[in-house]
Amino acid sequence: MTALRPERESGAAAYGDAGDQGTSYGEQPYGAPGAFEDWQGENRQDQQDRQGGQGAYGQGVREGYGRKPRAYGVEDTQAYAAQEAHAYAAQEPYTPSSYRRSADDAAYRTPGGDAPYRTPVDNASYQTPVDDASILSGGEPFLPPVDEETVALRIPDPPPAVGDGEAISASDASSAASATEPAPGGRAARRKAAKRRHGRHGGARETQEGASPAEAADDRPLSRVEARRRARANKPSAGVMASRAIGEVFITTGVLMLLFVTYQLWWTNVRAHAQAGKAASDLQEDWASGKRAPGTFEPGQGFALLYMPKLDVVVPIAEGVSNEKVLDKGMVGHYGEGALKTAMPSAKTGNFGLAGHRNTHGEPFRYINKLEPGDPIVVETQDAYYVYKMESILPVTSPSNVSVLDPVPKAAGFTGPGRYITLTTCTPEFTSKYRMIVWGKMVEERPRSKGKPDALVS
Repeated sequence: MTALRPERESGAAAYGDAGDQGTSYGEQPYGAPGAFEDWQGENRQDQQDRQGGQGAYGQGVREGYGRKPRAYGVEDTQAYAAQEAHAYAAQEPYTPSSYRRSADDAAYRTPGGDAPYRTPVDNASYQTPVDDASILSGGEPFLPPVDEETVALRIPDPPPAVGDGEAISASDASSAASATEPAPGGRAARRKAAKRRHGRHGGARETQEGASPAEAADDRPLSRVEARRRARANKPSAGVMASRAIGEVFITTGVLMLLFVTYQLWWTNVRAHAQAGKAASDLQEDWASGKRAPGTFEPGQGFALLYMPKLDVVVPIAEGVSNEKVLDKGMVGHYGEGALKTAMPSAKTGNFGLAGHRNTHGEPFRYINKLEPGDPIVVETQDAYYVYKMESILPVTSPSNVSVLDPVPKAAGFTGPGRYITLTTCTPEFTSKYRMIVWGKMVEERPRSKGKPDALVS
């Protein structure tokens, strides 16, 4: 701070009778004789006063106060200002914490002259800011708040910059304020507030980027009552449970039906073909070994082979029409029991009746509807080959129409006794509601010793 000085006025108006009123400060013009020498002497005296710290002017400069200038010329005034500024710059810098200002100039020095400033005062005296007048009158000076970290003045941090097109939302401002403001109340209240903000253990929760406030609120820990209410709300109703149960039943039923269809249409055929092939192989081995078969056969016992060359079918013939013992094993059954008993191929007259599956379990009669009149049907026994020619077909009839097995079936168009063959199966396919009938008439009996008939060779 530059020391206060009285304004300079010219002539006697400022200093009374100081010389010629027409010149500055009452001095003679610069060209007057002896003016420069007088100035040098006075200047040297001023420098000695400043160096020794003696005299009113030296003490005033060192303490920050000016001295009434003498009557100098313009050049003298400029030199005086430069020297005064140099002397003021040599002083120790002003710091608010080093001393208090007072109207008494002598308060800035100690008797020894070594400590020019008063002992620093405590921080309590800097709480109320005052103006310069109060400082000069002995009041307490104002000091900025002390930084606890660096004990230095600092400028408050600027607010966060807002980019183009961006704005700080009210929710962000409120959350920042709530995070920085201390919770009212004691330690327990502050701890509860921290738990509400940062979770149960006080740790900051990390939310996903872009999560909405509702989702962030759902992440907070739930009380037991809230958890029970949420569990009851999430519990499915009776209608939902019933629909789920019905759906599961339907799915299970569908899977079981799919497995059953696969079993019927594929696996039963595989197994029946294997069983029928083994039965035919065993039968041919018995014939080759010369083992004689009795005139009558037990139910399920194989005794002949059936050939349908057009359909590429070779299947063993067993006694009886039982599903379990004969038909489900892929073989063809002979009506030879009870009221449906029919003649054997070796009989001189009669009707040789056979039954077989059209679908599943080997399905030997699946394509008998494709037989046409004149197509050969061959039966091989241990002693001979019996060759039949297809005569007629009955596409649909009732399962109870047993007249088709008569010795002379009238529906086939036969008019008198003869050696006939009847093939019966289910229709339509994959059902057993009706029966399909195919008839044939024997045209040749050939002993096995003479070899195979032409129907099998060609």
